[in-house]
Formats: sequence, structure tokens, C-alpha cells
Amino acid sequence: MRKLKRKKRIKTKKEKATLIHNYYARTGFYQFVGNNLKKAILPIIGIVVAIFLFNKYVYNINDGLHHFTETFSRLGVLITFFISETLLGLIPPEIFIAWSKKTDDPILNLAILATLSYSGGLISYFIGKTALKIQSVKKYLEVKMAKNLENTRKWGGILILVGALLPLPFSIACVAAGMIKYPFKNVVLFGLFRFGRFAIYAWAIFSVVS
Repeated sequence: MRKLKRKKRIKTKKEKATLIHNYYARTGFYQFVGNNLKKAILPIIGIVVAIFLFNKYVYNINDGLHHFTETFSRLGVLITFFISETLLGLIPPEIFIAWSKKTDDPILNLAILATLSYSGGLISYFIGKTALKIQSVKKYLEVKMAKNLENTRKWGGILILVGALLPLPFSIACVAAGMIKYPFKNVVLFGLFRFGRFAIYAWAIFSVVS
């Protein structure tokens, strides 16, 4: 008599959520996010306070930004920002957010900056995939980004989300995702939170820059 196959019990949503929670707790994800949240909140407060004090006692930032907008073309600033956001976030985006406030159409330019940052991250994903084909670059990135690669393997898209929202170079998270061949559609989805980060930082910076 053939043994009847035991049906595999389908886990409930609550059980799945518990398993995911236990996994993130065990792998240190919550601690990682907590530490970076602390790092995120303090810089935002620090940036606002520093801009306020610098503007009041050292140099009028509004005059400086006005000079900046007159010296450099809008296209030049946007191209520079896009290159930076594609190549591991070389220049802090806060500088460009402050610049957008002094332009004729700050909301439009802020939206363009957020879009360029998001697009730069997506391109970084393919840079990560391409790097695997070049042994010297692959070895360099594997050493340079060892921690990022380890975290991306453990947490996948959630790390992309964290990179999009918190002051971690979004480009680095995307390069790491490309190197481990993480599904691109998930990078596209989780990366959308990048727009939220720009909105939050703009709210903080725009309140200081007039």
C-alpha cells in the first residue's frame, strides 16, 4: 500500500512575519538599522543647526548660494550631481538640495535631483554586475565593499530601502546588489524610497535657506 504523502502545511501570514522578524533579529538587521537611524537623525539636526549658525555668524549662505547659481549653469550642476550619485555618492546631496532652493523653480529642481539620484543608483547596479567580468575591479570591490556585500546577501532589498532612505551611499548599496545579482526589479521598487529621503532633507534644509 502506497503511503499517502503528507501535505505540507501552509504557513499563515502571522507565522511568516514571525519567521522574518526572527531572521532579521538573529542576523543583526534591527541593530544595523537602529545604528544608522541614530546616524541619520543627528546629521539632519547637525546640518540644520550648522547652517543656521554659519548663516548668522560667519557668512550669509543665501548670498553664497546665489553666487553659486549664477556661476555654474543649471545643466552643469545637474550633470555633476548625476556623476556623483552614480559613482558611489562622492559629493553629499545636501549641497545640491540647498542649491535647488535658490533656483527659480526649487520644487522642480529638487524633483530632478531625486530622479537623477535614483537613476544613478540603478546605473550603479549594472556597474556592479559588469564589475564581475573584470577580475581586477571585482577583487578591489570585493575587498572595499566586503561588509556591504555581506549585508546585501543577508537582507537583500531591505538594505536597498535603507540605503535609499538613510545617509548611506545609495550607489554603494546598488553596486553591491548588482555584484550579488540581486533581482533588478526589486532594486527598482525599493529604490523609490530615495524620493522620500530627498523630501525629508529638503524640508529640513529649505526651512533654513531662504
